[in-house]
Amino acid sequence: MVILLEIKELRKLSTEDLTKKIKDTKEELFTKRMQHANGTLEKPVELKILRRDVARMKTILKEREIDGGNK
Repeated sequence: MVILLEIKELRKLSTEDLTKKIKDTKEELFTKRMQHANGTLEKPVELKILRRDVARMKTILKEREIDGGNK
């Protein structure tokens, strides 16, 4: 089940947790892509949601990197 992640919730996570969450989300995205290719994906919008979630998490990591890792 795909859940749209709130940016506030993501910002509360540590860098390690965020990195792990990106990895897990990418794996889920891969699975959904395979389902889409096979024609078994019920909600194609899930692909869009997962891609955006990964982008949000990567943006937060980049902000922390630029900020000097203060959080």
